[in-house]
Amino acid sequence: MSKGTIVKVSGPLVVAKNMKDANMFDVVRVSNERLVGEIIEMREDMASIQVYEETSGLGPGEPVETTNMPLSVELGPGLMSQIFDGIQRPLVKIREMTGNTIKRGVEVDSVDRDNIWDFIPTVAVGNLVENGDIIGTVKETILVDHKIMIPFGIKGEITEISKGSFKVTDVVAKVKNEDGAIVDITMLQKWPVRVQRPYKNKFTPEVPLITGQRSVDTLFPIAKGGMAAIPGPFGSGKTVVQHQLAKWADADIVVYIGCGERGNEMTDVLMEFPELKDPKSGEPLMKRTVLIANTSDMPVAAREASIYTGITIAEYYRDMGYDVAIIADSTSRWAEALREMSARLEEMPGEEGYPAYLGSRLAQFYERAGKVMSLGIHGREGSISAIGAVSPPGGDLSEPVTQATMRIVKVFWGLDSALAYARHFPAINWLTSYSLYATRLSDWSAVNVAKDFPKLKTDAMRLLQEEASLQEIVRLVGVDALSKNERLVLEASRSIREDYLYQDAMHEIDTYCSPNKQYKMLSTIMDFYYQGKEILKADIEIEDLINLPVREKIGRMRFIEEKDFDQHNEIMRSELDEQMKQLKAKGGEVNA
Repeated sequence: MSKGTIVKVSGPLVVAKNMKDANMFDVVRVSNERLVGEIIEMREDMASIQVYEETSGLGPGEPVETTNMPLSVELGPGLMSQIFDGIQRPLVKIREMTGNTIKRGVEVDSVDRDNIWDFIPTVAVGNLVENGDIIGTVKETILVDHKIMIPFGIKGEITEISKGSFKVTDVVAKVKNEDGAIVDITMLQKWPVRVQRPYKNKFTPEVPLITGQRSVDTLFPIAKGGMAAIPGPFGSGKTVVQHQLAKWADADIVVYIGCGERGNEMTDVLMEFPELKDPKSGEPLMKRTVLIANTSDMPVAAREASIYTGITIAEYYRDMGYDVAIIADSTSRWAEALREMSARLEEMPGEEGYPAYLGSRLAQFYERAGKVMSLGIHGREGSISAIGAVSPPGGDLSEPVTQATMRIVKVFWGLDSALAYARHFPAINWLTSYSLYATRLSDWSAVNVAKDFPKLKTDAMRLLQEEASLQEIVRLVGVDALSKNERLVLEASRSIREDYLYQDAMHEIDTYCSPNKQYKMLSTIMDFYYQGKEILKADIEIEDLINLPVREKIGRMRFIEEKDFDQHNEIMRSELDEQMKQLKAKGGEVNA
């Protein structure tokens, strides 16, 4: 190991000399307290190190020792249900060792070495395997079968395979490599966080990630393997939207990264998730969730590493064939950590002080999402859907982090402070948001939900856009200046906004809405518009149409439970048709 000496300390940045044998991105141990750090710049024999722990009290002359290994995560059974910090230290175990405050220099294994796991082999002696092939499974939680894979760089014949109870460091198989060497296989792997895990092929995402949030699934859907951003000013509901996605998204595994988030919000996540029930199984949601907590008061350098830690864990489960959703809250605070470290390195600043490589670093994170075919003789399809929050100062979407993110992602859920202040949640602005997956995913909706669902979505979006134009006229000359058809547009749009797009995250029924319920809700609202448009051709007063008794039931249909919805919807549609007939007959009598 190369040993050096500290010559300068500047916050989380430490400069050490006599480090010529070290490499970029090596993990180092700083001072006699053995603080964890990573080399981020080399100049001759001088190494600049970002330290992932508090550096107060350090001074020149103290030792620095390199491990000659890059920052890596441990991958194996025991990750699920865990709460890690930004560099994959298990916070629950640290608390048991040191109390409520993390002590500097604490060294804890990320994956517990003492746990016993029941390993069930899926291959036999003599089988040929290569990197990525599954050789056995472990029941990690009641919801997740952990698949033990051949590590990268190994290819050959199984010479020995065991069955039974083992620790993650025990040898469960032996492989005779192509060069004749015998390689021991354990259930534990390591992978450098800044290196993307390899795969065979990358596919075009064509299946939606069902979130149960009507404004997302209907108007601005994200595909499994897609990338989305949630920008919005303070108080617009970014964190609540991300919590909803983490709770309800149709993903096998959820990796939630609290990246520089406020401590009280991260506490809410840590308190809520163990109590939440998985909608598909009824088991606790934590049984398929990994949490990475790096709050705003934790060392800034660890914030920069946290998203790489999270995406590497996500790639590991993706390679098993799972659909993974990774939620990063928020990439703006990650970018601020990047800016602070760049300033301490005295690099040339870019726009608003961010480093010139901000865009490429964001792309390195988001581009690790996608739907892929894993390595191995028998590859598996898996996906990572990346959803990142952006917190532009003052809600200014022209600032560098938001703009760099928009150039990368394909779904933009723009949150609006005006909607949030009006208590409309989720406050996704339907006029500024977009999804580049919408057209492709329409085919899936037509086949798997209803043939006319894509048309309903298009018509609903058109009504909302027409409403925005008509509101300008209303503000200038009043609603009486509008024609009957224009007033119907306003009324139907209001119903879409208030009865459909508005969704109460705290309501036990309204918090989640299945695709079937979404279709039938929107179909009922749009049927009111379609029939109303026809009826207005007769001499019908618009107020009579607006005040139909059934409209009160339409406004409450989001509170009907899924199991009862189809029956209630049929009754409601019958009432709508009957009341429309009566209104049409009334118009005919007036004309006569």
